[in-house]
Amino acid sequence: MNLRWCAVLLLAVVPAPALAGADSPRLALEVRLDPASRTLQVTAKLRTEGEFRFELNRELAIRSASVDGAPAAVELEGRDGELNLWHVPAGKGVMLRIDYAGTLPALDPSLDYREVLRETRAMVSPAGSYLPAASGWYPLTTELFTYNVRLSLPFDQRGLVPGRLIEEKVSPERYHASFEFDHPAEGIDLIAGPYVVRERTVARRGAAPLRLRTYFFSDLEPLASGYLDDSQRYIERYSKMIGRYPFASFSVVASPLPTGLGMPTLTYIGAAVLKLPFIRATSLGHEVLHNWWGNGVYVDYASGNWSEGLTSFMADYAYKEEASPAAAREMRLAWLRDFAAVPSAEQQSLAEFRSRAHGAAAAVGYGKSAMVFFMLRDLIGRQTFEAGVREFWRTKRFRTASWSDLQAAFERASGRDLSWFFKQWVERAGAPRLRIEAAQARRQSNAVTLTLIFVQSAPPYRMRVPIEIVTGARAQTQWVEIEHERQTALLHLKHIPDGVRLDPGLRVWRALDPQQLPPILRRWILARAPCLALASSGTEFARAAQALAKALFENPAHTLTLAEIAAQSDPVLLVGLDADVDAALARLGVPPRPKALAGRGSARVWTVQRSGKAPPVAVVSVRDAAALLELQRPLPHYGAQSYLVFEGARAVRRGVWPAPARLIPVAQWTMPPIHGRVAAARQFATRIVSKSEK
Repeated sequence: MNLRWCAVLLLAVVPAPALAGADSPRLALEVRLDPASRTLQVTAKLRTEGEFRFELNRELAIRSASVDGAPAAVELEGRDGELNLWHVPAGKGVMLRIDYAGTLPALDPSLDYREVLRETRAMVSPAGSYLPAASGWYPLTTELFTYNVRLSLPFDQRGLVPGRLIEEKVSPERYHASFEFDHPAEGIDLIAGPYVVRERTVARRGAAPLRLRTYFFSDLEPLASGYLDDSQRYIERYSKMIGRYPFASFSVVASPLPTGLGMPTLTYIGAAVLKLPFIRATSLGHEVLHNWWGNGVYVDYASGNWSEGLTSFMADYAYKEEASPAAAREMRLAWLRDFAAVPSAEQQSLAEFRSRAHGAAAAVGYGKSAMVFFMLRDLIGRQTFEAGVREFWRTKRFRTASWSDLQAAFERASGRDLSWFFKQWVERAGAPRLRIEAAQARRQSNAVTLTLIFVQSAPPYRMRVPIEIVTGARAQTQWVEIEHERQTALLHLKHIPDGVRLDPGLRVWRALDPQQLPPILRRWILARAPCLALASSGTEFARAAQALAKALFENPAHTLTLAEIAAQSDPVLLVGLDADVDAALARLGVPPRPKALAGRGSARVWTVQRSGKAPPVAVVSVRDAAALLELQRPLPHYGAQSYLVFEGARAVRRGVWPAPARLIPVAQWTMPPIHGRVAAARQFATRIVSKSEK
């Protein structure tokens, strides 16, 4: 995940300079950070082009300012949350110097991953410090800029900012490092901690050697070699696919917080998950790719964040494709199911997506966006799509780009007008509802004509939809163009089929049929008015259940008694000890715990879709209150699952209830008696219309 700097966005979004270098103002920072006392001292120097306005963290006091060495007045113009807005009257081409210092907030290790996503304040501690750009630890402006940073830390700390490491020194008292970033940048994040640094240098043809580093805590240091190997592998992969890696270094940095952030030249990943295999297998590649998308080509946030979708498609999804067709389909199914769990009022368009502030936004900005790129590749072909990607990188490297710029690149690569495609999928919220209303086959001589009537929601989308035609044990796929609310397609076959399936491979972004939507935990996580019901009593247990609900739900939960569940329509989370849960399920008329989950682990979680108007129920059945507390951190990460078994905080089994695509039977048209043929023909003609007049 690539987070951009919210504070900058609040100020304004301005076009990037055409090229790096002299067109971008250079900011020079001399930084002294002491985590034990949480103090920050900075000298900032900048050559201005006139009146200079900037934002600075309100905990930081300006000690002095000068213009070309002469004292200068700094005027406070207002406040914006945690930031003060300052103004320095200055002339064109003068050197501005600002000295400031202050004490920053302490690191809060209790923050969960959602809170970290929304957090923009600086946090400092000997265990680890994170000063995001949006916290205003340096003079924030609305312009892209180049910079160099000289960093001073206590001798037992190591630190970095995005950019190229120029110099590094360690004395008995202090650690010093200098960095520069000579491309237009949107912001500067500063990271520090008691790191053990490991380094590898990789030769590159026609370019300076690539410096790879890990900044890990001592207990993670054995993982360094594997992370260096995989960082090199991912950089080589995307350099061949897109264009040369745009920087001279890349670092993997451990965070004491549950983070997953991509920044130019580095990724900042929570120490708690660095040991997990999927981080190196997928997440690391995602963050490496952000050095092209988001950090190499900047996002025009005013028109929507395209980088998360393109990165998810070219990284996370690509790895699934390489694993197997089944794994790739499962990821597309997960995207569609995640989106189906989003309340309709929160289904924003891709043009409205900015960042992963919550699960509803992620379902759009990651899942739907990735699916759009998948459909685009289906439309124009793999080779043309890859050519469009390279064209986009070639023309927009270190510039700000929008969805329109992506469209232009793919149009140049394909030689096709793609305005209709981008307009409907980027600008429209939600997803089309599409179904086959009728399917009828007619044999004429040695040929069979299959007539399909499609109906979609209004206003209609223009779509290419695959139809699977099943005849006995054989299946074939044909693609159908649809662009009207009601439309007929005629397919010519050799045999009368038994049935058809609409897009069984899930290659089109659409609202799935209910039978393809077994309940997943995302439905509860994103519920606008979730409910909590307790099957067990006791103050300690109730507190643990409330803590779990707070961690799991994105909106506050309403607590119900068991007797009140029947009157609810919103999703219900039922929590209790094993025996109490079994009794509550019997009382409510809810199916008992699945046999496959019985008696296993310290906690079991499963979802139940009930018939009629009865609310769906997610069940959390635990051995004791301690097992319930163990679920607080891991459970919110398993929204795509229908059931899980936990041993402590570790998921030892998980899955989604099966839901295959429905086979639609094909009716055979038979010749009626002579006297009824005219009437039958007329009736058939009224049902089968080539294109709707709507």
